[in-house]
Formats: sequence, C-alpha cells, structure tokens
Amino acid sequence: MVKLLSDPLAPPANTVTVPADPSSPAPPCWPTLDAGLAAALQGLEPDLQRLAAGTHHDPHSVLGVHRLPDGRVRMLAHVPQCAHLELEDRLAATRLPNTDFFAWTGAAGVLPPRYRLVWCDDRGQRHEQIDPYAFVEPLLSDHDLYLFNEGRHFGLWKTLGARLLRIDGVDGTLFAVWAPDAARVSVVGPFCNWDGRRYPLRSRGASGTWELFLPGIGPHELYKFEIRNRHSGELLLKSDPLARASERRPATASRVGAAPSHVFGDADWMAARARRDWLHTPMSIYELHLGSWRRGDDDRFLSYREIADQLVPYICELGFTHVELLPITEHPLDDSWGYQTTGYFAPTSRHGSPDDLRYFIDHCHQAGIGVLLDWVPGHFPRDAHGLANFDGSACYEYADPRKAEHKDWGTLVFNYERHEVRSFLVSSALYWLEEFHFDGLRVDAVASMLYLDFSRRDGDFVANKYGGNHNLEAIDFLRELNAVVHGRCPGAVVIAEESTDWPLVSRPTDIGGLGFSMKWNMGWMHDTLSYLAYDPIHRPHHHNQLTFGMMYAYSENFVLPLSHDEVVHLKKPLVYKMPGDRWQQFANLRLLYVYQWTFPGKKLLFMGGEFAQTSEWNSATGLPWWLLEHAEHRGIQALVADLNRLYVRDPRLHRYEFEPGGFQWVDCEDRSQSVLSWLRLADGEPPLLVVLNFTPVPRQGYRIGVPRGGAWREYLNSDAAVYGGSNLGNGPGPLTTEPVPMHGQAQSLSLSLPPLGALVLAPV
Repeated sequence: MVKLLSDPLAPPANTVTVPADPSSPAPPCWPTLDAGLAAALQGLEPDLQRLAAGTHHDPHSVLGVHRLPDGRVRMLAHVPQCAHLELEDRLAATRLPNTDFFAWTGAAGVLPPRYRLVWCDDRGQRHEQIDPYAFVEPLLSDHDLYLFNEGRHFGLWKTLGARLLRIDGVDGTLFAVWAPDAARVSVVGPFCNWDGRRYPLRSRGASGTWELFLPGIGPHELYKFEIRNRHSGELLLKSDPLARASERRPATASRVGAAPSHVFGDADWMAARARRDWLHTPMSIYELHLGSWRRGDDDRFLSYREIADQLVPYICELGFTHVELLPITEHPLDDSWGYQTTGYFAPTSRHGSPDDLRYFIDHCHQAGIGVLLDWVPGHFPRDAHGLANFDGSACYEYADPRKAEHKDWGTLVFNYERHEVRSFLVSSALYWLEEFHFDGLRVDAVASMLYLDFSRRDGDFVANKYGGNHNLEAIDFLRELNAVVHGRCPGAVVIAEESTDWPLVSRPTDIGGLGFSMKWNMGWMHDTLSYLAYDPIHRPHHHNQLTFGMMYAYSENFVLPLSHDEVVHLKKPLVYKMPGDRWQQFANLRLLYVYQWTFPGKKLLFMGGEFAQTSEWNSATGLPWWLLEHAEHRGIQALVADLNRLYVRDPRLHRYEFEPGGFQWVDCEDRSQSVLSWLRLADGEPPLLVVLNFTPVPRQGYRIGVPRGGAWREYLNSDAAVYGGSNLGNGPGPLTTEPVPMHGQAQSLSLSLPPLGALVLAPV
C-alpha cells in the first residue's frame, strides 16, 4: 500500500504557513556539491527560488525526474522539515545547501516510473510517498477545460474538486481548482502540516485551473487550497468550491469525498417521475428545516437517517406529496438556515455524510414522497474560507461593488456574466438532481437576481447596456438553468421564489419566459394573511383582497406558500396572526387551510403549521411537539391530513390548477356577509362546491346556486368537532336542491354555514 503518514502535530485547518518572501535572494551556485550533480542543477536557480518563494506556476517542470543532455536523469524534490531523504528506500538524495530541496542523479531506468520518496522529518518520524511530481502528464482534459471556460460544462463535479483516482495502480486524489488570478496554488492539509510549500499545483494556462494528483490521499482526508494572488502577493487559505464533503462547523476544511456506497432502490419512483405530468397532478409540500424539525438527546442534530426514519411515517400520515428542505448545502452559520452557502456541492455535515442524505431521499421515494431542495444561486457569504475574493480577486463575484454586494444581507452576488461561474452554478443544480435524486429545486430570491437595483437607492447601481435595471446576464443564466434541468432531469421541477410582477416566470423560454416550472404566489400569500388579520367586522371593506387573486391566477403556474418567512422575525406564528379569542384564532386558521387547499395552485406549508405552533419558529430548537397533547392542536393536524387526502384523491382539486377550466365562481360579491363560494371542476366529474364564511356569525338558510339538481353531501366541514370546531353544519345525510333560482342557476341549496368555517360539498 502506498501510504503518506500524517503529522499528528499538524496545525489547525485555519493556519497558513507563509512561504519565503519572493524578494529573498536566489539560491547560490553549488560549489560544495559533486561536480556532476552541480552540473545537473545548472540554470535551475531561478526556478528553485520561485518554488521556495511559493510563486512557481509549473512545479512539474522542475520537480520530479527529468532527462539530462548526457543521458542521465535528475530527480528533484522539495521537502520542508526533512532531515534525510531516500528514493525507493535505498538511493540517498543530496540536500542542496541552505535549502529544503533534495536532488539525485543517475542512469535512466534505475528509478521506476512511480518511485517512492522515503524521508525522516526533523522530529524523527518516518514518511513515505510516491512522488506526486512523477505523474508528468496533465489529467484534466483540454475538452473539459474548454467547456468550462465556455460556460457549458454542466458536470463540473466530475472534473474539479477532489476526485479519487487510480493511476497505473496508484491510488490517490486529483485536486483541481479554478483560480485564474493566482500566482501559485497549493493543496494543504494534515498530510503536509498545512505547509503550502509542499504540494504546489500545476497551472493549466489560460483556463485558470490548477491540478495535482496526490498519491496516498484517500476518502475523508481534510484539505484546503492555499492561494497566492499574482498581483498583490496576498496569501489566502480556501475551502474547495467543488468539495463533496466538509468538516462540521465551526471547522471549515474540505474533506475528500468517499465514492458513493448507497445503492438507490427508487428506480420505480424515478421512472414514474419521468412520465408524470406535474402540471396536472397534486403537489402538497411540507417545508422542512432539518435542524429544528426534531432534535435528539441532549438537543443534538438528528442524522439524515434518523430524520428519514421518523419523518417518512409522519408525512405519510399527513398525506403530503413532497417535502422541501431548507438549504442543506454546507454553510458555516446555523442562524442563516442554510441560505448563506459556502459548499455548493457538499451536503451539510451537521446531519451526516452524503450517503446518509442519499438514504434519506431514497427512503422518501420508496414511500411515495418527493423531495425538493431549496437552492441559493443568488448570493454567497463573505466568510474568509469561502468563495469571496477566492484567488485574491473578484473571482466568483462582480468586481464592481455596486453589482457585487447585497447590502441588506451582507452577502456577495455571483457574476453571471462570467462563463465559469455559470458552469459552476448549473453544475451545482444538476449535482443534487443527478447524484442525490432530488425531484426539484426551489430557487431562492430570484427577484434579487433579476434586478440590478434590488434593495438599492437611485443612482447606487450600474445600469445594463440599455440603461435599464434588469440584470441581463442573470436572466440568461436562469433561462439556461431551467432549459438544462428540464432537458436532463425528466420530471424534475424548478420553482421560483419571485416576489415581483416579472412576467412569464413560469413560461417557456422560447416565448420570452424564464422557463421555471412554477412560481411562488407571494401576492396570494400577502393578500390572504393581510385580510385574515382584520377583525371580521372590518373584512367587508377588504373583500377584494380575497377575490383579486383570481384576476392573475393563471398568468403563472403558482404555488400557494405559507412558508418559514411568515413565522419569524416578529411576524408571529400563523394562529396568532388571527384576530379574536383563542377559539376564533383556531377557527380562522382552519378556514385559511381550507381556503388554501381548495384554491387553484400547488400547496406549501412550513413545518409546525400543521398543528398550529404557538411560538415563532426557532431554528435552534425542535418543534413544540408537546402541543399535540391538546385537542385543538390535534384538530388542526387532523384537518391538514384530511385536506391533503381530499386534494390528492379528488381530480377536481388538482387536475386544472393552472387552467381556468378547473375553477368557477359561484358568488364572489357577498362582501356584506364576507362569504365566498366557488366550484372546482374536472372533466367527467360532478362539480365540487366550496363555501367559506369569514365571519364568526353562523348563517342558517344561506342559499347557494348549484349547477346540478338532486342530492348533495357535505364532504368536509372545518367546524367539525374532530377538528376542534363547534360542529355546526349540514349533517352526514344528503341535502336536496330546490328549484329556487340563485347565482344564475335554476337549482339551489339551503345551507347552514358554520362561524369562521368552510364547507366542501359535492353531488351524491
């Protein structure tokens, strides 16, 4: 086995070992050396100076074995803190005076092509390693580098980062990174005492990439890149942007990712997803923060596997079709909830390994549950170990601070104009979809990407080439992202969190759209919660806040979100947004959920909302599950489960969510009594009637026109005792229409409307 012995006294991962100053004098000539060796080194002084100073861009041209004019070969190694070095445990190398360089000359063929360095350090510890500079040929293909620089490499995790390889029977890791403004890049870790002089990478020229194959480095090894900027000489210590795994915070080193060992058992799910018509099938999403859904003993984070084993039965019981994870891409700060990402290819180590995450998704799929990922391509944090100022220059971000900074969030904006950044981001999206089988992405903060003046004062932004405020390169990036995802991942969806009236967000790119599958309906959310916050006596004056949404309901493919953003930052939990006494607050919440589940659009509810959490969401602790000891909270949970089951099994509620043919007003004008009524429709199905009473006044004999005569039955009543209501309604038996014209219909029903209640009825 090839082995590289790590030094147990290695400095911590945030330590930089500063090489010699580039201005130090060059090594002297070698009068004390053997004449043959001195001749073999003739002319190398400038190269050795640059290597010692940490400024050489092509260490392979100097280190390793090179043929001499006289037919012999020369081996040169740079091994700081080395007392004695041998080749193949038998050929002594000579230290060059006053340096950490060791040289050997001999006949060609004496050394095998992949020869070993064997040395003792200055503490007497023995090390051995196949010389990384014996691997002369570059390993990154010119084609890969071309695609990367063109912005069309969408599988970048297969090229850059740390990749386990076997070359000529030698196991090791190929380290590769993009750092176009670097004078030198080294890989550092415990295997070299974090000394950047030990393993400099080779520059691949104009591509801006650097590479080195390091024998003996295997899975889970810690590493970072040490980068010297070519203009300023600044030295930076950076995590790998393409790392597939990371240390658990607060440590920030990357880990060499292990080859996946999890064998997915979700082939049936993936095949069915590729055939699924998501436009016309139900999607009810449970939004989830893994770190605070539940906690383990001693308030520890649960692992991905533990969460899977507990969450899947719960989601099946509640009837949600999908879960959506707040960002689980690696991030240094718990309080960011994952929205300040540093590892765009690394699942957070808080909950375990990448294979543990694969288990989670596979477990969900085998239970019939889709999994969406909240993904953040709009900005990234300024943490010193991350993407910011990566190679000492604006590498991933815009150079102009008027474009680079999100002042509200203290973060930096990706430079979507740069081709390599586009390759990086599209590759990140596909990595989660292809390697982990996520079923879609929810793209965070799309509005901040579209507008150059987002959260900026007049004059504090750079206009586009037409003088406008649209970020043209971000628009192109989003269109390309959506086209690539939909083309390569059949059945996967991409959902935009877009909070403005930007047109055609969820329309095809060939008609000028952005190409998203769906868009969060922020207008519906804002209007609905604003309306419900009013005391019922004032609701007649704001009736249009409920009806206006139908004016634009089919302009996009909408998701109706009641997300985490609505239950933090002093906004209060959903139940306490409602006016009135405690009974009325719970009744209003039940009414809200029926309104949401029966209104056209996919559904999203943040965790805790399904049982009426009574405190704002706290990401530092688990949900207050003890509330389910109380009947009123169990009632809310039961209603959400019944609504999901009704929504999923009844095509009238989901087949035409994005088309006008699935909805028809019965009465949208009864503002004096704050009552709304509509029909939900599907081909070949009788109509489904929804009636909502937004006042605490019971209404007996409330007449509703219906398009079909005969017997009707109450399918769901939000005021039922099982949900915590007063049990006022129309009983289990059928209701019979009467030939009393109403609402343009020849037949009508006389109903008992419960206070702050909702009814769902259909012909028997």
